[in-house]
Amino acid sequence: MGYIKEPKGVDFIIQSRPLTDKDKQEISRHIAGYKAKHSKKQTVKPKSKQLA
Repeated sequence: MGYIKEPKGVDFIIQSRPLTDKDKQEISRHIAGYKAKHSKKQTVKPKSKQLA
């Protein structure tokens, strides 16, 4: 992806629409689900075979 330079004399202003309470709840629910799924879980190491 390249860098897009603004032309001289032109300003790009980007304004997002405000989030509704429903949108905020959905985003929070998604983030919580992602964190629960991708959190570091304690893993049990398999027992290694002992050489006699």
